[in-house]
This record gives sequence, structure tokens and C-alpha cells, in this order.
Amino acid sequence: MSQVEKKAGLLRRTSSSKKPLKEKVVLMYDEIFAKEDPAKNNPRFWDELFLMKVNLEYLESKLESVDGEEVQRIQDNINSLFHHCVQALGEEHQIKVVNALQTLCALFRGVHQKNKSASGFDIINMLMGFDKAEQRMKDLMERLDGLLCGDSSESLKSLCLKLLLCLVTVTDNISQNTILEYVMINSIFEAILQILSDVSSRGQHGYDAVVLLALLVNYRKYESVNPYIVKLSIVDDEPTLDGMGMVVHQALTEYNRQYKDKEEENQGGFFSTLTSMVGSMFIADVDEKLSVQTNEAILLALYEAVHLNRNFITVLAQSHPEIDIPVTPTTPTPTTPTTPLGTTPPSLDMMNNPELPLDPNLQTSNLLITFLKYASIVMQDTKDEHRLNSARLCLIILTCIAEDQYADAFLHDDNMNFRVNLHRMPMRHRKKAVDKNIPSRPLVCAVLDLMVEFIVTHMMKDFPMDLYLRCVQIIHKLLCYQKKCRIRLHYTWRELWSGKALINLLKFLLSNETTLLAKHNIFHLALLVVNLFNMFITYGDTFLPTSNSYDELYYEIVRMHQVFDNLYCMVLRVSTNTGQWKEAASKVTHALVNVRAIINHFNPKIESYAAVNHISQLSEEQVLEVVRSNYDTLTLKLQDGLDQFERYSEQPKEAAFFKELVRSISLNVRKNVSLNTLSQDVLLKEFSTIS
Repeated sequence: MSQVEKKAGLLRRTSSSKKPLKEKVVLMYDEIFAKEDPAKNNPRFWDELFLMKVNLEYLESKLESVDGEEVQRIQDNINSLFHHCVQALGEEHQIKVVNALQTLCALFRGVHQKNKSASGFDIINMLMGFDKAEQRMKDLMERLDGLLCGDSSESLKSLCLKLLLCLVTVTDNISQNTILEYVMINSIFEAILQILSDVSSRGQHGYDAVVLLALLVNYRKYESVNPYIVKLSIVDDEPTLDGMGMVVHQALTEYNRQYKDKEEENQGGFFSTLTSMVGSMFIADVDEKLSVQTNEAILLALYEAVHLNRNFITVLAQSHPEIDIPVTPTTPTPTTPTTPLGTTPPSLDMMNNPELPLDPNLQTSNLLITFLKYASIVMQDTKDEHRLNSARLCLIILTCIAEDQYADAFLHDDNMNFRVNLHRMPMRHRKKAVDKNIPSRPLVCAVLDLMVEFIVTHMMKDFPMDLYLRCVQIIHKLLCYQKKCRIRLHYTWRELWSGKALINLLKFLLSNETTLLAKHNIFHLALLVVNLFNMFITYGDTFLPTSNSYDELYYEIVRMHQVFDNLYCMVLRVSTNTGQWKEAASKVTHALVNVRAIINHFNPKIESYAAVNHISQLSEEQVLEVVRSNYDTLTLKLQDGLDQFERYSEQPKEAAFFKELVRSISLNVRKNVSLNTLSQDVLLKEFSTIS
């Protein structure tokens, strides 16, 4: 049978000379698209329609093909179809409910596809009649709520969520989807929470429920009061918050597991041999193969939970065993086109096993660890827009976490130690870290490692300035907490200061001044970096683990003095000239006062020590000896505001980013909903025995 025949909803050709026969449901659709009321000559028309297997393609294409004048002519019939769909959702006959849900999907998609340029009011009018829309949508949302909260079959609940996802994502910009006003008024928030709080329903529908909630929260969030934002911000029910965390955790775990499998697959066998033979030629190719599509929808859900609900912070720290769970679907699923890694919900086995047997030898994990591992994957490659957005969202989530007092408390808790195996970008000058060498430490160490890793690995031509600013600000916020609470974290701070990370970053900014200034205010980043050093210089005695750490800080500043000298020359030059960057450069000049005082104080002392002792090159220990013996005569200026920071605010700074992010997620969800809508054959088989 040809594609044309399929689309027209044909059953078969009777002979070459006769016209093909149409399915009965297609003939009934044709009656709806005629001017007359289809029930006029057949009072049982609507009852019969919902007993027929829906032909989604034909109905959608028919709606798309209707022109302006025809819309007016058949509007009453379309309104009637919508009304009877909603009525059918209350039927005891499950096949009618299934067919009504799928027909509504086709209606929402078809009408929006046809009327992309039409106003939301016109679309509402065509679907249900503007005068009746409020009651129709109230009835629809009540029926869907009843199906989701009642004892309906899992397939029906799944289809209800698919319909809601379809409704939310029919427009590219969800805030232009006027029908969602009715979803705001007739909230299904409690139904979503019920799904998340119940272990069984969460296993089946948690992923769709969480994504749906994340999208609804973003409807006109800057223009009016969104009830989903208000309600999400005050949820304090532990099972519900745990359920939400479990869904996000399992989705990210599944992504991490698949990435690791892919990584191991690419490292083995012939490919590995070939790579070692030709050096690093294929590093970029390996990266490309491993940088699989990110799951921005689930990240958005995590962000909204962390950002809006302070009670959710406790969920980040809840421990459970880290274990590879076999991925075997527990229910038959229809064959659909393969979707990209990370965009599909985790397997039911994973979702149905929130409590696993504890083994004293088993490494424990939590949502935050899983998120950090996920972030270490997506932050490796920021060349493509999706990965850049994902990396940015990961850093925004970490910013919110770093600002939260409770989160900071468990991040720094010395009694909560974890071994976090972050993914590291393949680089020529370093060996791949062995998992067993990773020490068990407070979680803040993993956050700092992730920030250092990003700083070290992204100094490139297409410089991700925004991400660097966020990384440095996260480090600063963590230091402010350590200073405030006098926490002496046993961390290798030298990794952060050294020529590999912060100092090397300043060196990179100096080397690429002209190129970078054409796009970015590099002085803002330089100021943040210099002020990190000022934090250590001014307050290091309150949070550095030992006096040796303080000595090492001064050693690194003196050792790399050329970088600071060059930075001072550059900012002095720019600040004394008239130009756009005069004020920004001037701030860096003032910020360098103590760093320069240290260099100018210790350098002559070190040179003098070398001359007196006839040593051409001092060892590190000899330099440290000079430093220790000359602290007393060093004079530093007290700088104000080093331990202060601007708190994160989504609006107005991040509004444009989230608007585009939600648009991208909406397009992806719409595509996957159309691919993954439950197979009609599976549904009809399930309900064929129900009378």
C-alpha cells in the first residue's frame, strides 16, 4: 500500500478499476468536515465514533488542510467533536476513553499546526467555541485529574500525561499558548504530586509528570502569577519531594551509565589500538561520539525544584547505594524510532526500586553526586548550543546550591564523605585518573574539583566567558561560607591557585587580550579571579587547613609573579586611556594592591637569600623558608566586601536564557510525544476484553 493511501486512511484496493475503500472512521471524519451536523441523520454518531480506532494521521492532516472560509463553515462540528471527546472521557467503556484521548491529541496538534499565525483566541474559538471554552476546559481538566488520581489502568494514565504534554508543547513558545490559561485555573498540580509520591505510579509515570511540571512552571512566569510556581515553592511533603528527586536521580543515573558504557566501548579493542598508533588525531572524534544529547528537560525540573523549594535541598543529600541496575522493561513497549540518549525516561526497574539492600562495602551515592557526574560529562564539550545550554544550567543549579545555607552545611560536613568519580576531558598532557585513587571526602571537594576541571580545560578560541564567570562565582560563594563558619577544608588548594588553573586563566586572558576584548569584558573575569586570591590572602587564616597552605599560597603568587606583573601593566595601560574598558580595568588595578605588595616584598628577599647563599636556583623549600621568615615585615591593605556576593536572581538576568531553553525543551518533548504516544494496537488489545 502506498504512503498516499495510508495517509488517506485506506483499507485496500478492491480492483484496479474501482476506487479504494475508506475506513469507516475516515468516512465519519469526512462527515465532521462537512457543513451538516453529523449527528443529524445518525443520533448514535458520536457513540460509534469513539468505538472506532482513531486514524491520527488522517484527522491531523484534515485539520491542517482546512482553509479560512472552511474553518467558519465547520467550526460548530469541530466544537462538537471536542465536546464529545471530553464527554467520552467519563465513559466506563475504556476503549472510548482511549480513543477520546487520542482524538484530543490530534485536535490540539492539527488545529495549532494549521493556525500557527492565528491568535490564541482564534484557536480556542475553533476548538471549543470561545463562549463555551471555560466550561469545556474545566470539564476536560477535571476528567484528566480523575483519570490520573483514580484507579484507571497505567496505560490510560500514561496517555493522559501524553495528552497534557501534547497540549503544553503545541506552540514553540509555551507562553503564547493561550489554552494554558485554563490549565492554570484548573490546576492538576495535586495529581502530579500524587503520581510522584506513590512508588508504583512514579515508576510508570514519574518522568512525564516531572517534565510536565517543569514546563507548566515556565508558563508566563515573568508576566503573571503562575499557580504552579506558588504551589511548588511550598511543598513540604517528604514522600513527594523524595519522589521528585528519585525521578531526576534515575534519569541522570541512566544517562551517566549509558555514557560510561559508550566510553568503555570506544576505549576498547581495535579503536583503542588505532588511537594509540596515530596519537591524538581521533580525540575530537571520540569526544563527538561520546557527547551524546543532553537531557535539558530533566535538568530544568531539577533547577526549578532547587530554585523554588528550599525543602528540596534535603533531597539532594539523601544517600542510597550506587549500583548498576539491569535495564529490563517490565511491560511491553511499542516499537518506536530510536530517541537520543538521555531524552527518554529511565527503565521501570530503576524507578520501582527506590530502596535497595545496603552493603557496607558498597559506595553510597545521592542525587547531588549523580548530578555532579552528569555535569562533568556535559561540561566537557560546550561547542554545540545544546551542550552549552546544559553546561550553563548545571552551573546555575550549582550557584543556587552554593548559596543555600543548608546545602553548604551538608557539602562541608566532614561526617559525610563520598568518593566522587568525575569524568575528565581527554587531554594530551595528563593521564586518565584511576577510579580507585579518588579519596573519600566531603562533597564540596567534588564541586571544587569540577570547577577546577572546567577552568583548566576550556581556555580556547571560542571562549565560554559566561561559564567561566559562573565557575569563579561558585568558588567564591563556597569560600564565603567557609570563612563565615571557619571551616578548614582539607582540599588541595594549590590545584586551584597554580599555573594550571586560576593563574593560567589570567595568563590566557593576557595572551588573547585583543581577540577576547572584541567579544567580552575580560576585566570583570580578571577582577573575580584576583579577588579569589584576595579572599585567601585576607581571610585564609580562618579557613585554610594549615599554616603550610598559607605559605604555599604566597609561594605560588611569588613563583608566578610575572603573570600578575603583566596583568598590572595591562590594566594600568587600559585604565589610564580613555575608552570603553577604563572603569573595569581600573577596578582590577585597585584589586591587585595586595598581590603586588606580596610580590614586591618577597622577591627582593628571595633574590638576596640566593645571592648570600650563592644559589642560582632556589628549591621550593628554600623559597618557603624565606616566606615564613619575612611575614612580620609585610604590610597589606584591608579590602572591603571580599566576603560579600550578589545573590542569584533569575529575573531579569537569566530570563532570556530560560525562555530559549524552554522553547528548545518544548520542541524536543513535542517530537518525543509524537514518537512515543502509546501504540494504539497495544491499548486496543489491553481493553478489547472490557465491555
